Amino acid sequence: MRLIKARVTNFKSVLDSGWFTVGDLTCLVGKNESGKTAVLEALEKLDSVVKERSSFRDTEYPRMNWSEYEESDKVDIGLSTEWKLDQEELKYLQELCGGEGVFTSDVITVVKNYDNELVWTLPLNVQEAVRLAVVNSGLEKTEKAELQGITTTKLLFRKLEAMDERTPRQEAFLSELKEKWSGSLRGKVVGYLRQRVPQFVYYSQYDRLPGKVSLNQLVQMQQANQLDQLQGSRVFLALLSMVNTTPVAISQISTSEQLISKLEAVETRLSKKIFKYWSQNRHLKVRFRFDEASPGDPAPFNTGKVFQTRIENMRHEATIRLDERSTGFIWFFSFLVWFSEVQRLHGENLVVLLDEPGLTLHARAQADLLRYMKTELVPNYQVLYTTHSPFMIDPADLLSCRTVEDATGEDDEVLGTKVGDRALSADGDTLFPLQAALGYELTQTLFIGKDCLLVEGPSDLLYLQWASEQLRAQGRTALDKRWTVTPCGGITKVPSFMALFGGNRLHVAVLTDHGQGDKRKVRELRESELLQDGHVFTADMYCDGAAEADVEDMLGRGFYTELVKATYGLTAKQAMPKTKPGDAPERVTSEVEDYFRTLPARVPEYDHFAPSRYLLEQASKLTLPGQDEALNRFEKLFEDLNGLL
Repeated sequence: MRLIKARVTNFKSVLDSGWFTVGDLTCLVGKNESGKTAVLEALEKLDSVVKERSSFRDTEYPRMNWSEYEESDKVDIGLSTEWKLDQEELKYLQELCGGEGVFTSDVITVVKNYDNELVWTLPLNVQEAVRLAVVNSGLEKTEKAELQGITTTKLLFRKLEAMDERTPRQEAFLSELKEKWSGSLRGKVVGYLRQRVPQFVYYSQYDRLPGKVSLNQLVQMQQANQLDQLQGSRVFLALLSMVNTTPVAISQISTSEQLISKLEAVETRLSKKIFKYWSQNRHLKVRFRFDEASPGDPAPFNTGKVFQTRIENMRHEATIRLDERSTGFIWFFSFLVWFSEVQRLHGENLVVLLDEPGLTLHARAQADLLRYMKTELVPNYQVLYTTHSPFMIDPADLLSCRTVEDATGEDDEVLGTKVGDRALSADGDTLFPLQAALGYELTQTLFIGKDCLLVEGPSDLLYLQWASEQLRAQGRTALDKRWTVTPCGGITKVPSFMALFGGNRLHVAVLTDHGQGDKRKVRELRESELLQDGHVFTADMYCDGAAEADVEDMLGRGFYTELVKATYGLTAKQAMPKTKPGDAPERVTSEVEDYFRTLPARVPEYDHFAPSRYLLEQASKLTLPGQDEALNRFEKLFEDLNGLL
């Protein structure tokens, strides 16, 4: 079974997240305090591997609605999920239910409420299952007639059991049903599915392995059931589990040779795993020490036995305790230890929830962690993680991101945390990590792309991509694939770009907007020696002689205003006028900006990027006015650009 959709309601800051889809690797991206952690915590409650984290508690109900809820008799839902069955599961259920027409879909819904009951919605046609069971029962015609009109398995069992004298065939049929359905077909199906639903494992930034542990203190707190008060204790227990020992057993050990051999084996295993992905420093090795406490050390490390995890720098031939390493390395090390124990205890049927993984890691180390997640976790588990770092986002898979916002409605009505199922349906702050990730990735391509086309922003890149794909599909002139299209942030950034990357002997052309304040900059750029002659293009060159134009104007006013309407879901009343007003700005983006200021506050704020992303996502579904004319303009641009190669 795979989780395909989820919806969180009535939990902490989440009044109703809305339904959002879940893939193999799903990133929840949003600002601090947007509710990302609450979404993960709610998902975990479906069935956590840590049983005390599996229940919705009244104290987690949104405080703003608690009084009203407490006075009511209803039981609210905290989490709704949809799951897709695999072929093996579907085949088993079809055979169990008696035929393909009984279990009618491969999607089921599981809901958990504040009574912590699971409610299952199944595509199960019980009446058809009963009919088929009777048809295939082997009963005589007259015996089958006695069972006509029965619509539930409960009634079928009751009818057979109530017979004063069952024939041998009826007896055999009843026995077969009891063995196959155990009294209730629905109950049998739910029982099977309950065993197939993955458990959830949640890991946060704060679960770190201590560099030094007092075994005496650990055993005392474990016996007092107070381990939660000892930071990092569960990760340390996972480490001991890797050598098949416990705090009590290790504290009572009389000979260390056997323990040392086991610890050395784990040292090697962890070192190989960590430094396969930790590219920051490959001259490190994990070391463990298990010694008698020194009386002069501070409590609790002055009595009993002390366990240390140390990291050896083989280049400097020195070791330091794990907790003296960088916080990023500690997190990475601790996560690998913890997850190995989760796998040992709970097997492979898991959904992994990671809250702000690698928050303290350097940018390149975050890329290492993302690579680890894709290589080691995703082939076996579904993974959902939260972030606000652009380096924890795969720019090649932006559609795996879900934006998380603490939303408000009209008159500042609190709507609570919302999860956007489309990666870019969010405000600017929420969107920033996605834009940064895309921009960073595109910048890196400059080192391997000889021919670079600089555009002002990410939206220009997407419009060029859309037009090129449309033209290529029609067998017309598309943008040559040798061009690497890169947003540089505006015409004023071109000199900085050339200073940074000009030494790479790149062949650079520029496509820029052309407004009242841009004309002097364009002229200066054309007259400079930064670019070859004829390598500066402005949008007005392809807009029928317009004095000012953005790339959006190449689409045409009717095309773009209809695109904006579709992007923001504007009603007919809210839509822009078909005919351009006489006092409207010449550039369509300026006209749209002015128009959006007149709309109600509930309409999202206009930004240039959202329509371009929507166009690329929905290209196959959209029919916009003036599309042929728009493609003609882009084709002329592509012909001119390709002619420079």
